[in-house]
Amino acid sequence: MNKTVNLVLLMLLTCGNPVIAQDIEYSQPVNSPESCTSIMVGKKASADGSVITSHTCDGNYRSWMTIVPAATYDRDTTLAICTGRMHTEFADDQSRLEYKGTIPQARSTYQYLNTAYPCLNEKQLGIGETTITGRKELENPKGMFVIEELEKIALQRCTTARQAIRLMGELIARYGYGDSGECLTIADPNEVWHFEVFGEGPDKVGGVWAAIRIPDDHVGVSANIPRISTLDVKDKDNCMASANVFDVARKLGYWDGKEPFKFWKAYAGGNYFGEPKSFSLREYFILNALAPSLKLAYDAEELPISVKPDKPVAVTDVMALLRQTYEGTEWDVTRNLKVAVKNKDTNTTDTIISQSANPWMSLDMMNMLNGIKPGTVTRNRLVAVPQCAYSTVIQLRSWLPDAVGGVVWMALDNPGQSPRFPIFCGTTRLPEPFNICGQHRHRTDAAIWKFREANKLATVRWGMTKGYIYDGLSHFEEKGQAEMPFVESRYQALRTEKGEAAANAFLTGYTADFAGSAMQHWQNLADEFWKTFARGF
Repeated sequence: MNKTVNLVLLMLLTCGNPVIAQDIEYSQPVNSPESCTSIMVGKKASADGSVITSHTCDGNYRSWMTIVPAATYDRDTTLAICTGRMHTEFADDQSRLEYKGTIPQARSTYQYLNTAYPCLNEKQLGIGETTITGRKELENPKGMFVIEELEKIALQRCTTARQAIRLMGELIARYGYGDSGECLTIADPNEVWHFEVFGEGPDKVGGVWAAIRIPDDHVGVSANIPRISTLDVKDKDNCMASANVFDVARKLGYWDGKEPFKFWKAYAGGNYFGEPKSFSLREYFILNALAPSLKLAYDAEELPISVKPDKPVAVTDVMALLRQTYEGTEWDVTRNLKVAVKNKDTNTTDTIISQSANPWMSLDMMNMLNGIKPGTVTRNRLVAVPQCAYSTVIQLRSWLPDAVGGVVWMALDNPGQSPRFPIFCGTTRLPEPFNICGQHRHRTDAAIWKFREANKLATVRWGMTKGYIYDGLSHFEEKGQAEMPFVESRYQALRTEKGEAAANAFLTGYTADFAGSAMQHWQNLADEFWKTFARGF
């Protein structure tokens, strides 16, 4: 009898906890192998004189974000350095952290926006990021710092891009770099730099890095491939590098010391497809879109790290490029998915892209279509991808006070589908839904799911739904640009009349209202799509 009861209890417990009994097979990103895209714009290349950097955080990284206030510390205070914060569920979640060591804390720190890759501080210092991996044998996990911890400390302690690069270089030399190859696109209101860093190999806890200043009248792009080529370390206005940048390459056999030194060739050898090139489709597409007159060649060994655009680049142009799926081009993954449609009025038949086709089809769908007819769908790594956690377009403006001059145009989930809302340098807190990560489970209290539900439903019949998505994107983009002059003047008036705290409270409220409106609009779209598909997909 007891054995029977015990067996029944065991069966009930097993049936009641199916998630514990088996692993869930999560859908995998189609547009791998690597993630993230960053576009940079110099102040003379931009339409309004602002400096721009950006970042699509493409991967299963945390979507919670907070604003960490400025602080002061007693002398001899230390700061703990950790890894694992990328995959936490909320700000105080310690469950995935690995302690790496401590460094001396600064006596005072600046306020910053704490995204998975920290991105903006109160002094208009902004950072974008892309993982560039490089040679695996360069990685040394004994190094203390991963890239996001370096970003955090730079934002807490620095006011310019040059200061940030120098500080990170000092920390790497002293404590070691323990991450894969990374690129940071570091900007302030006057200039933007392209910074790349690698480990120093298994026998040395250190690191090797280089940084190139993007000319003021140029634009640049980083998309998971090392891009820095030749280095003129004597040109200190436009080039910075670790003291060991040539010696490490020679010591490890990546450079013979005779042929011209190229940073990307030494420390990566090529792109993530194994091609001996310093670029792939995204870099080529974006640079060609901004400077078509150059007629850049896709079969070249390398593309220039930056180009002069054919016309001034607006912040909305950068937003549009981060939405790119190559629709209508030879790289459009839906171009062969056509069906015959009869026009009832003219009784003629036309061939159009199927309404069920979308640029973010699952790998299973692509394999099925290619199984029916080989070559139907070609996998191309898009700029906008569905595995994106969040994306930023950071605009830095020297002629305005820092609090309102620096603004992150933030989007959650797929940048090809989600609207952008502003977070200013002077914004002091974010609405509650931004305190929770939505990557671990379906959480209706997490901000990312306010956008993700509509976005994913829209892909079921993209030809039918994309018009609603595009209308929403246009509405919030136009709203943001049209209202910005009012926000700037209102901030300055409040600061004069009532002080900085009141002016920052206005910016905080504006961010909350704008983000709230965008979330509500996308929830309304999700409701509309559910109604549309209520009787079947």
